[in-house]
Amino acid sequence: MKILRAHQIKELDAYTIAHEPVASIDLMERAATTLAEWVYEHHHVNTPCCIIAGPGNNGGDGLALARLLHASGYPVRVVLCLIGTHRSTDCQANLDRLQRLPGVGIHHQQEPDAWPNIQPAELIIDALFGYGINRPITGYWADFIHYLNALPNRRLSIDIPSGMFPDGPSPGPSVHANDTLSFETPKFAFFFPENQERTGRFHLLSIGLDQQFLASLPTPHQYIDQAIIRDLLRPRRTFDHKGTHGHALLMVGSQGKMGAAILAARAGIRSGAGLLSLHIPAAGLDILQTAVPEAMCITDEQPLPELKPFKAIGAGCGWGQSPEKSALLQALLRSGQQRLVLDADALNLLAQSPEWLAHLPEGSILTPHLKEFERLFGPSANSYERHDLQRSMAEKYKIIIVLKGAYTCIASPDGAWFNSTGNPGMAKGGSGDVLTGLLTGLLARAYPPLEAAMLGVYLHGLAGDLAAEKHGMEAMCAGDIVAEFGAAFKAIQI
Repeated sequence: MKILRAHQIKELDAYTIAHEPVASIDLMERAATTLAEWVYEHHHVNTPCCIIAGPGNNGGDGLALARLLHASGYPVRVVLCLIGTHRSTDCQANLDRLQRLPGVGIHHQQEPDAWPNIQPAELIIDALFGYGINRPITGYWADFIHYLNALPNRRLSIDIPSGMFPDGPSPGPSVHANDTLSFETPKFAFFFPENQERTGRFHLLSIGLDQQFLASLPTPHQYIDQAIIRDLLRPRRTFDHKGTHGHALLMVGSQGKMGAAILAARAGIRSGAGLLSLHIPAAGLDILQTAVPEAMCITDEQPLPELKPFKAIGAGCGWGQSPEKSALLQALLRSGQQRLVLDADALNLLAQSPEWLAHLPEGSILTPHLKEFERLFGPSANSYERHDLQRSMAEKYKIIIVLKGAYTCIASPDGAWFNSTGNPGMAKGGSGDVLTGLLTGLLARAYPPLEAAMLGVYLHGLAGDLAAEKHGMEAMCAGDIVAEFGAAFKAIQI
């Protein structure tokens, strides 16, 4: 699914209006109907709704929604914010329609009025400012937003939280929504942690914008959904055998950190790879042979094994940062092996010798979390700058950088993909080891690096979601993610 910038969303609206064709007021009615259907599904008809409507088309959406909710029996009132000297044509038309209905209270709010009295039970529906905002909100209306945020009420924002910039950092206040209902595609800003309190949970609602024109709009940013992943997954064929699906090698573990090796190995086994070998400390041999009997083991008495049999190599999980491991990583980079996944201490060692970055094989997959990323590539002033740096480093070194987080971002030389699966319960030790094992196995199966990264990150998050449903976010652990890989694979095959 494409992630568009604000000017492209405006183009998409205009194209749909001109070529469907559909009048702009009717497209607004379509949007309001979709919004109302979401409210019907998630909030009981007895829920009182207080709609905060501005003078633009976002306010027009809110006024049309107020009319539809009122017609369906919801207790509705509107706080009509008198900002500037005029309303958009469609906003005024929906205000006229609403005023003809009995039973909808409309409160006019303007500077320097006292704040409206909003009861704790009311659902606040934010339709104050839309995605076209280009300067921070200040003065009276900034204080009004602070007032709304201080209330205990649930807040629902239409399309984007008022005051939030869609394409970059938001320098001023914005509504802190519990839920944001975005039309057709997600806004770029939804994917950055600075906006966690602003956006809450975002939900995508289709309002029938022209899909052919949407497909034609260029963007380097995509949102990974199940439709994309389903197209990537390769079916297994009747005469396949273990050699068909590749031999993966995981170079993992050290004294006291053999658990990381076990987690990565179990994930590698569940990846669908035909064979898995482990390069581990000799002290961990009995542990791994018992814990993961499906895997073969090579001990580190042989510092760098013969690599020719392996279709992909993953390294770093539970490694430590000893001089021996540093030498091993350097030897691995010089080996010419073309399918690498580097995680954890392999990344930390790489950060200690940044000149080694130039020796990464093209298409290598790096899987840092935020601190590992900073060690590798340096600090950034905010998440947007970090994203630009991630993309530039992927392009410079011709690699795949998987920056782990709430919407794990996969940067390649050609673009960036934000993941749609996963949950905060996965923020536990070992989750990254599981991802490394899965990615290495998928690479061994001859998935191209970008496809392996997309498929692996999505499946990893989906398995985490299934684990959270079963165990809850607090109690789930990394091993629970591995246990759900089978269900995750089955879910995307349906």
